[in-house]
Amino acid sequence: MTALASKIIQGIEAPPIAEAMSWISTSPSNRALINLCQAVPSYPPAEALAEEVGRLARLPATSLYSDILGIPALRQALAENLAADYQADIADRNIAITAGCNQAFAATMMALAEAGDNVILPVPYYFNHHMWLEMLGIRPRYLPAIRGESTTPAAADAAGLIDERTRAIVLCSPNNPTGAIYPAETIREFYNLAKSRGIALVIDETYKDFRTDPKPPHDLFRDPRWGDCLIQLYSFSKVFALTGYRVGSVTASPEFLGELEKILDCVAICAPTISQGAALFGLTSLAQWKDEKLKLAREKASALRQAFEHPELDYRLLSAGAFFAYIRHPFAEDAKTVAKRLAQQHDLLALPGSMFGPGQEQYLRLAFANAEARLMPDVVARLIESQNGRHT
Repeated sequence: MTALASKIIQGIEAPPIAEAMSWISTSPSNRALINLCQAVPSYPPAEALAEEVGRLARLPATSLYSDILGIPALRQALAENLAADYQADIADRNIAITAGCNQAFAATMMALAEAGDNVILPVPYYFNHHMWLEMLGIRPRYLPAIRGESTTPAAADAAGLIDERTRAIVLCSPNNPTGAIYPAETIREFYNLAKSRGIALVIDETYKDFRTDPKPPHDLFRDPRWGDCLIQLYSFSKVFALTGYRVGSVTASPEFLGELEKILDCVAICAPTISQGAALFGLTSLAQWKDEKLKLAREKASALRQAFEHPELDYRLLSAGAFFAYIRHPFAEDAKTVAKRLAQQHDLLALPGSMFGPGQEQYLRLAFANAEARLMPDVVARLIESQNGRHT
């Protein structure tokens, strides 16, 4: 702790991924670690994209700022891509390009709320969403998403959490950390609730390309007045394996983006120009490569579900989709103790549910996209191994 840091920042927990990586045992082991800690594709970007980045690096314009809201060609291409995906009218004036989806969320929250306001956040939540709200002094109002065997929150449960200081409802679908893909009807119910109460519905759809149903994730963009309520966040990081490039987006009304522009200008001025070029190439030239990787992700999820059918396994799979699975562990101990033991004694690194909100001590998150499908039986074998001598 340092006297130079504010009390607010000192009171926020350290980044969870960094903490989990510190648990890796330094003791010799006769097998490789299976790292299911962080959501990173297990493959590099397409070779053609790497070549395009090399070409862009030699262009003088690549070293310059782009427009604050992004390269016009990328905004146009993303608008067309989203319009096709959602079968709706979305234009480039609705698009802002950001330095990753975390910046998209951060800037959106700054534009929507101020210290003392509150935002409804389903639990378990994506930890960076929660950390940022705390940094801004915005109070999260927790909405339980795990209801029995379901990992999908209900709009009816959120209605009673709204008061005069509520500024938004946050959804993440496909969800991080659970992998759950929310039904279109559920998303519509949250939209109707937010619209009726004059607040925003902010939906993080970073993993939308990894859904299993090709139909639009929801029909909200077909509402002629969707911009009065809806703000959508997206990322190119996972679908084109560009995690380190840091390029994402906000889709909203032009009026809201006008306010967002002030924040983006102060934070980073613009997303990295070379990263925007890489994202543009991905949207316009990598359809086949993208489809192959989406198929690979579905195969990994299927392999994990199949592996969890093992009759000796006491861990329970609650949901799995996109890059994540959320599982219930069989121990009486807290989730962090279980996760640390898995890392140090069983060479399996996962995140404890306690990193994703209150009431999550019985759960673990597996970021299975990091591993190949052939490793899923090994994941389950190590979980079964951990059951020996468990504490009850």
